Order: sequence, then structure tokens, then C-alpha cells
Amino acid sequence: MKIAIAQQNYHIGNFEDNTRKIMGAIQYAKSRKADLVIFSELSICGYPPRDFLEFDDFINECYKAIDIIKEQADTIGVIIGSPQRNPQKEGKDLFNAAWLLYDKKIVGVAHKTLLPNYDVFDEYRYFEPGFEWNVLEFKGKKIALTVCEDIWNLGDNPLYRQCPMDVLITQQPDLMINISASPFDYDHDQDREEIVRANVLKYGLPMFYCNAIGSQTELVFDGGSLVMDANGQIVKEMKYFEEDFAIVNLDEIEVQKAKRKPLKAVPEFDKDMRVGKVEDPEKIIEYLTSDENIGQIKEALILGIRDYFRKMGFTKAILGSSGGIDSAVTQALATRALGRENVRAILMPSHFSTSHSVEDAEQLSRNLGNPYDIVPIKNVYDALLHTLKPVFGDLPFGLAEENLQSRARGNLLMGIANKFGYILLNTSNKSELSTGYGTLYGDMAGGISVLGDVYKMQVYALANYLNRNGEIIPENIITKPPSAELRPEQKDSDSLPDYSVLDKVLYQYIEKRKGPKELIAMGIDETLVKRVLKMVNSNEYKRNQFCPIIRVSCKAFGVGRRVPIVGKYLS
Repeated sequence: MKIAIAQQNYHIGNFEDNTRKIMGAIQYAKSRKADLVIFSELSICGYPPRDFLEFDDFINECYKAIDIIKEQADTIGVIIGSPQRNPQKEGKDLFNAAWLLYDKKIVGVAHKTLLPNYDVFDEYRYFEPGFEWNVLEFKGKKIALTVCEDIWNLGDNPLYRQCPMDVLITQQPDLMINISASPFDYDHDQDREEIVRANVLKYGLPMFYCNAIGSQTELVFDGGSLVMDANGQIVKEMKYFEEDFAIVNLDEIEVQKAKRKPLKAVPEFDKDMRVGKVEDPEKIIEYLTSDENIGQIKEALILGIRDYFRKMGFTKAILGSSGGIDSAVTQALATRALGRENVRAILMPSHFSTSHSVEDAEQLSRNLGNPYDIVPIKNVYDALLHTLKPVFGDLPFGLAEENLQSRARGNLLMGIANKFGYILLNTSNKSELSTGYGTLYGDMAGGISVLGDVYKMQVYALANYLNRNGEIIPENIITKPPSAELRPEQKDSDSLPDYSVLDKVLYQYIEKRKGPKELIAMGIDETLVKRVLKMVNSNEYKRNQFCPIIRVSCKAFGVGRRVPIVGKYLS
């Protein structure tokens, strides 16, 4: 049996385009003489549809699409993902389902059993867990068909009380197929391969694993679909961060089984595997900035920018180019995602901007080849100070005057964006967002945050990675001390600990969820720990008003991290 995997980029709620893509892949699979073609989780509607699932009209559109697609499933089997209505009154109204279509009919459906309800996932809000498990027979083979999380419940500390494969294996299936929408993060990339291996070794069956590709607002799906034989050997691994198509002959995998020695060790997994892996605090920065992680982060951010614009119907971006490292990396990534002619940089020097900052920003745009404008904010800023003079009186220069500069820049950027139809790229990094080092309605403005899940030390690593084949980001931008340039001689270190120390604490607290006592026990200074954790928890109100952040870690700010604004804990 020849089985095809179609790794495709879907658009949530774009039924016409999703259906067209799926039918195109079906026709291509037919031309390659495939017997069965597999698509990813909720491929009909796109993942995650969230509250769209509460609209009957949305579910009706899913069913209409299935009716159209099943007409193409004449001589070929098709496995697609779509919501299915629950005929029972008890429980939620929908299942997250994998549908097997053949001979222009629906010949089988498998319901997702394990519904993730952590981090960015909230499937139990919408779906009823599956409660019946049966293999699906197709062309003489018994298929154990599961959906994403259904294969993740292995190990000594399982998250769920049941495991659908434990039931399905008693029905003597010939292979496992899992359709998935597993988002990317640099702490998670190897886990998928190992969880597939753990399943094939436990159950003694090959697995065809189809993952989603593409970005949906903050979530990036990196693909990497694969086929693994019963001995845990990868037969086929598909592209990352790209659409792809592959065909593997199941009969050849089964023939090869006798020739290979099984791996003895079955990897153990538990619910804690979904957080960062590094335990040694001295190695955290090395891990965060490793070439492997940075290379993947770069690809994820480029895909996140490109898909956000494409799926929103925009083509052009604007950003404030300060001559600093964050805006420089954002600008370089955006030009790769959208094309250099579609990224407009606005340089907005103030009283406190150094001449080399403007020169660095200009050189960056010349290196990248993107258009840029210089729009000084002196007159705007002076006008604001003059207008506020009756209220401010003779009070000394302080934070309010610093933030007025940032908000003046935000107003100018949004004005240009409105006038010419741009989307404003936010340039704040995760270290700044964590500690509240940013100005609401100023440098925190934007339509999408590119670096909001990237720590400052990772931003530097990204800059060096982008420069590995020749200077793109001017060296002075990378080597000079970071500064907001809102007052004379200002440096980030005036307000924050050194980033190499700060990022270490932030990663342990945010990604690893270590408390203050655990951090202090690691040898981190107690005063520093209390100061940093207080900054993080006291600034949730700022992050709550922030734009969507492209997620690249296992714990990003936004939908995956839900803490109270008015909470008192550690603040």
C-alpha cells in the first residue's frame, strides 16, 4: 500500500482555499498511484479555530467541504481532519475528528481522545473526548488512527488517565496513523520524533505522522512530518517550515522490519517534558543561543511574519529603526519574509539620539536595500512639552518626559501606517516585556510582535547568525551598549541587570516555572531574584495590552501564559 503525506499550510476559516489545496494534493497523490493520502489535524478549517467552533455556520461549512472532497476520494483513500458533531445530548457538541473517505463515502471516523488544555491549547473548551476506539479497515489493512495528543500519553507521569492506543492495539492493527497540529518551539522540536519512536517501539507498529505547517497569528507550525518503521528507524522525514509531499510504500517498510535490530531503550516521557530541558543554570545562555536553536528561531520568525501578512491580506510593513539591535534584527527578518521593497524603516531621532545611531540605522537599510525615511521628533516632542507645561509646571525631567518621546514615535509610525496601509512591526524583546521595560502606546505599539518571545541574548545571537555569511547588521549595532536613548547617556543597564544574568533568571522563572527559593538554591543572588520576579509580575498589565507575539518558546507571553493582572504573588 502506497501512503502519501500532504504537509500543507492552511488558513483558518478559509474553506475555499483549504479545500482547493486538499483536492490538489489528492489529485497529485492519484497521479503518483498512491492508495491513501493523509492530511493534518483540522485541515478542513485550519488549526486552532477557537471560538469559531461555537458558530453552527462554521461547522456547516466544514461539512460542506467534506462533501466536496469526498467526491475526489473515489479510487483513493483520504484522511482529513475536521470537527464532527456529537449526536449525543450529553457532553460537548463536537468531536475533534479524523475522517477516512473512500469510494466517495465517509467510511470511518476516529475521535481525538486526549484533549490538551495547557499552554496555548484549550481543546476541552470545545470538544468532547472520544470514548470509542476501533481500528479502521482499508484495502486489507487495519489502521490505528489517532489525532495529535493521543500519542503523547507515555511515561511515568502521564497527563491523562487513558491511552487510546492501548485499546486499539488489542484489535491487531497493521500500522498507526497520527494527524497532528503540533506547534513549534525550540524546546520541543526533538520531542515529536522521540514520542513517535516511543510509540512504535511500545506497540511494534510503523507510524505515519502528518504535522501541520504554517503560522496562525502567534502559533508557528513547522511541519517535520515523518514515517517511522516498527524498529524506531526514520523511513522518511519531511521538510521543516515548508509545505511538502511524500509517498512511502507500507509494504516495503514491513519487508524491511525483519532486517533491522530493534532499539532496546524506549524513551520515557511525562507531562513535564513540555517545558525547557536545561537544568544547569550556568548552561542556560549557551543553550538559548546555540546555533541549532537560533537557526530554527530564525525560520519560525520569518514564517510567522510572512503568514501573518499573507493571511491578513497585507503586503507592506513599517517599523521604527533606532540603530539598536532589536529593530535591526526585526528589520532584517522582515525583509526576508516580505521582500526588501515591502519593509519601510522610519528613523526618528530625538534630542538624545546619538549621531552614530542614525548612521547605523541608515547603513542597515543600505545593506538590506529597503526604503527608509528620517523623521525627527524634536518639533513634536517640544510641542508636547509646551502643551503640558501648565500641568507639569516646574517638576524635574523624569519618566513622563522620557515616555513622551516613545509615544511621539508611536504616533508617527501609526500615522504613516494608516496613510499607506502598512502593518507596524513591534520590536520589543522578551527580556524587556518580562520586566516592563517599554512604553505603553509607544514602543509597545504594533500589529505583530516579532521578538516578543526572544530573549535579549538570543537577539544578539540572531544578529550574529544573520551575519554569518557577510555583514548585514552593522557590527557597531551588535557591539555597542544597548540604550533606549530617552535621556542623556542612558543605558539599559541603568534599569536592568546585565542581560546575560537577567535572561538566565527569566528563563528559569517563565519557561521552567521555578519559584524564588529554587532560584536562590541554584546560586543566584537572592536580592536579584526578588527584584526580577517582582518586575515580571508587576508588569502583567502592560503585557495584557500588547499585540500578538510570534511564539518560539515553550512558554510565550499571550494566550499560553495566563496570570492575573491584579495578583499579589511575588509582586
